Amino acid sequence: MNITNKTVLVTGGGSGIGLEIARLLSAKNNKVIITGRTADKLQKAAAGLTNVTAIAADVTNAGDVKKLVATINADFGGLDILINNAGNAYVYNLGVNASAAEKALDEFNTNFFSVLSLTEQFLPALIASPEAAIVTVTSILALTPRSTLPTYSASKAALHSYTQALRFELAKTTKIKVFELMPPLVNTDFSKDIGGENGIPPSQVADDLISAFEKDEYEIHVGNTAQIYSLSPVDAFNAINQ
Repeated sequence: MNITNKTVLVTGGGSGIGLEIARLLSAKNNKVIITGRTADKLQKAAAGLTNVTAIAADVTNAGDVKKLVATINADFGGLDILINNAGNAYVYNLGVNASAAEKALDEFNTNFFSVLSLTEQFLPALIASPEAAIVTVTSILALTPRSTLPTYSASKAALHSYTQALRFELAKTTKIKVFELMPPLVNTDFSKDIGGENGIPPSQVADDLISAFEKDEYEIHVGNTAQIYSLSPVDAFNAINQ
């Protein structure tokens, strides 16, 4: 698909993968909106780029989402590409007093339910676009869980299933293309508690997304995600948890 002269929203766009995606898309003459919870962080990120607008919003807050959708439709005349990148994770071990349900609720609200809500509310604008796309950012852990990220892994597995179903359904009645970006460990502030310094740079993830747009490659196995995908379920689990 063509990825120039489009209006793009990147959630979680103030840092890490989201910011690198915004950087590359802004360089291709797109109008890019980045959103996140912290206004100062977003403004600093946008100030270093061209064609980028920062709008503070919490994607887990229904009021914020409704306002964000209305603002983009009014001020930008709609949306062509929605990139669902915002994420939340807890590093812990399952067991007594793990508070797994509480952590999972927080993770699923950001990683799964907010994506469903935002995507559905932007569908009218995306359907009206001559060439539109939706991107979900899942993870290598959508394929097999890491034991120290148990409910984060589950939320990404749920998002992987949703993305496949969404792609199938939208193909029946619309021209919207649905992409899934599946990175491995990435060196960002988000992943610093799980050894992120050993991960790939976020720029590599962004580069792979741009390449996938250009080739209409809908499931994007970044880095060693491709290797994990090729393994049996048992071998994949052992590789992630060694």
